[in-house]
Amino acid sequence: MTDNVLDDVDRALVRALREDGRATLAALAGVTGLSQSAVQARVRKLEARAVITGYRAVVDPDAVGLPIAAYVEITPLDQSQADDAPERLRDVPGIESCWSVAGNANYMLLVRVASPSALEDLLGVIRREASVSTRSTVVLRTYFEGRPLAR
Repeated sequence: MTDNVLDDVDRALVRALREDGRATLAALAGVTGLSQSAVQARVRKLEARAVITGYRAVVDPDAVGLPIAAYVEITPLDQSQADDAPERLRDVPGIESCWSVAGNANYMLLVRVASPSALEDLLGVIRREASVSTRSTVVLRTYFEGRPLAR
């Protein structure tokens, strides 16, 4: 969905819900100047148009025992093999995100694990399951992530 389809009120609602997915209709009404019923109708339309695709809890990885994050580039061992790594890796525990990327790698994964040895084990699983080579960058500290969109 392109940004030009959203009007100023829709953009304000999206921005407010990105900042606080649990914002009340009253709070959203205050942000937009609309009535609560009008806000509710707008939010439902944004959901129906798949502008808003869901709501979720943001969890501190350290609090759930996953203090180590790494970005893992994956490249097929054989460039002629089927390009199905995302499907092969979809249900592998520890992989939080998978993106198709331009550059030397075909895909970039964000993984979260409990320890360096758990990262080593997960990399082995990724290599075996998807028949890929990996290149990893371990995150030392996260200063910010999941920031609201600029517009």
